[in-house]
Amino acid sequence: MAGSSGLGSGARCGQGAGAGPGAVLRAPRAPLLLAALVLGAYCFCALPGRCPPAARVPVPAPAPAVPPRVARSPGVPVLPVASGSGRRRFPQALIVGVKKGGTRALLEFLRLHPDVRALGSEPHFFDRSLMPRTLEGQITIEKTPSYFVTLEAPHRIHSMSPDMKLIVVVRNPVTRAISDYAQMLSKTPGLPSFQALAFRHGLGPVDTAWSAVRIGLYAQHLDNWLRYFPLSRFLFVSGERLVSDPAGEVGRVQDFLGLKRVVTDKHFYFNATKGFPCLKKAQGSSRPRCLGKSKGRPHPRVPEAVVQRLRDFYQPFNGKFYQMTGQDFGWD
Repeated sequence: MAGSSGLGSGARCGQGAGAGPGAVLRAPRAPLLLAALVLGAYCFCALPGRCPPAARVPVPAPAPAVPPRVARSPGVPVLPVASGSGRRRFPQALIVGVKKGGTRALLEFLRLHPDVRALGSEPHFFDRSLMPRTLEGQITIEKTPSYFVTLEAPHRIHSMSPDMKLIVVVRNPVTRAISDYAQMLSKTPGLPSFQALAFRHGLGPVDTAWSAVRIGLYAQHLDNWLRYFPLSRFLFVSGERLVSDPAGEVGRVQDFLGLKRVVTDKHFYFNATKGFPCLKKAQGSSRPRCLGKSKGRPHPRVPEAVVQRLRDFYQPFNGKFYQMTGQDFGWD
């Protein structure tokens, strides 16, 4: 009861008359009320969209992900700017085929030119991480012989660069097929004979499903490319003349690429053991150099009847290819 009465008397004291004790009790509440108002105003202002523009701290705009000078149209990949001298860029010319036609030899010969940068490997569809750095005025060249026979390759390459220069090294399709088989045999010694793979049922119909035979149907593959590129974008190099006259064929390639004829007769000598030309001075070396051991390997013996059957099979395709390219390669 005493506690209760004390509380009651305190309340009654707070409600007492006038300005006596009541005024003394209310005075300390004023600073607290003012502080609460200031704090509330601050919190209200801090809400998103409530503060005046002057109170906001400007945020710098993010840097563009791709410098304007290398930006390309939407959907087309952009090569990163390389550190150091030069920059990585898509090739301006491609050696698109054909396998076992002499593409590696042509690439090595062209790499002698100071204005040509090319990879020794085959990146396959513009592997950006492998593209070499090039300086202004230099030409980047890529070699992937499987492009010529890949159905999707012309469309993909045209989508990225409709002005691409395309180089096709071709060789007698019969000799090319046997060379292709020799490479397969070196990797898989237990393969069936060339005849068993090239024909169905002994010397029955030619098996065009076998890649070594199918690659030699040059006219059919070129038909696919001409759906996307005009003939003027192509240069057809003779694999046979690349052996008998390397400087002459490389000279044609240099003209096609708009390069000065730097690679000439003085760069080549014929290696009778290997059966093809080698470089008197390889790139970055003062010593002569031939292509690797895998180049110039001996061909397995193929019966003459098999060879003749293939010659007869390829003859109409070769004739059409001569007409399409305007060149007679002398295979028949």
